[in-house]
Parts: sequence; structure tokens; C-alpha cells
Amino acid sequence: MAKKVRTPPPPRRVQAPQRRETRRPSAGSQRSPWIYAIGGAVAAAVIAAAVVGILVASGGGSTTKATAANYNALPGIRKTKAPWPPEYRYLADRLAPLDLTTLGGHNGLVLHFHTHIDILVNGKKVEVPALVGINSGAGWLTELHTHNARGVIHIEAQKSRDFTLGQFFAEWAVYLDSHSIGGYSGMKWYLNGKLQTGNPATLVFKPHQEIAFVVGKAPAKIPSSYKFLQGE
Repeated sequence: MAKKVRTPPPPRRVQAPQRRETRRPSAGSQRSPWIYAIGGAVAAAVIAAAVVGILVASGGGSTTKATAANYNALPGIRKTKAPWPPEYRYLADRLAPLDLTTLGGHNGLVLHFHTHIDILVNGKKVEVPALVGINSGAGWLTELHTHNARGVIHIEAQKSRDFTLGQFFAEWAVYLDSHSIGGYSGMKWYLNGKLQTGNPATLVFKPHQEIAFVVGKAPAKIPSSYKFLQGE
């Protein structure tokens, strides 16, 4: 029996497009082109503000300032045992995140005071070296620096603000947290002879502080003060 040929369905009718009547807006409903221009400008400003907000939140487009929680992530920070000479290779990369600037000299200073640091490992003093924060070849120094190896920290600035122990250690490129200094763990720290808790990096510098770090066997007496030179 021959196979019955299937007849294709007839094509659908396509409705012709209807002509729409274009109405002109009445004089009372017409809007000035300035309204649309202003609206567009407002929308553009909102979008721009959102983009800037995203960049700031993500750290894009600007240098992000470090905090005590992430000073140790800055380039060049050493988690090694002493000695710790000044670290210059990555110093320039650390200054901006640490919110430290260079000073051309001692003119126009609003802040100028000194504090002292002792680091004791099994009763032996570890040197805080000279020229931390000073580039003698380039002829500049930063707001936090040392001139010699006595452990005296110079705090000098052309505007009044707080500086912290963590900023100095990160500038020096030495690891510091609540229980460690450099490559030493089990560290304890003291302020004016009194045992402290928490992260020493958050300590704000004040004139004539005595800050002591003790690792291992403690000395017979924890330093509680320092005899600064006249004028310091």
C-alpha cells in the first residue's frame, strides 16, 4: 500500500502593521531640554560616585594606609633574630602605607620629643641601630628616626599628630606583634617598668617613655626609666 503524502499546513496570515496616529504634545506638557540635561548630569554623578566608592573600598586608585594589624605584611619586614641593621631596600615602599613622610631638616617642627627602647634577649641587650629612618646619602630623614645606637627614638613632625611604636618597627623592618619581636617568640613588653598586654604596635609615643622588650630569661631589674641627654 502506497504511503500517503502529508499535506503541509497552510502558511499563517501576517497581519499588516497598523498605522499609529502621532500626537503632538500640548504646549502645557512640553518639557525644556534643560530638564533632561540636568537629569542626565545627576545620573552621571551618581554613577561616578559609585565607581569612586568601589575603588576606595578595593584600594584601587590610591595608596592604602597600613594599620597595626598588617604592618608585618609590608615589604622587607624581617622575622629573623638580631642583629637588625636599618633596612633601606624597601624603605621607600613602606613609608606611604605607614603614613610617614620625609623631612628636609628641623625647620618648622611642631613636634620634637624623644622616647627610649630597650630590647633584652636572655638578659643581653640587642642594639637599636643608628640611622633608622635616615638616608644620609640622599640627605633626608623621616618623622621617626635614630641618630645613634643608644635606643633613643626621635619623633619630629611639622604637624601635630600621633605616632606609634608599630610605625617605627615597620620602618625599621622588624616584625612585631603581641608575643613576638623579629624571630623571637615568647616576648613580654613593659612601659615605664610595668608589664603590658596587647599589641605593642598600637602604643602611641609620648615624651620620655621607657619601652622594654624582654625575651627569654628576664634581667634582675626591668628598666623603668632612661637618663636622656640634656635637651632630649
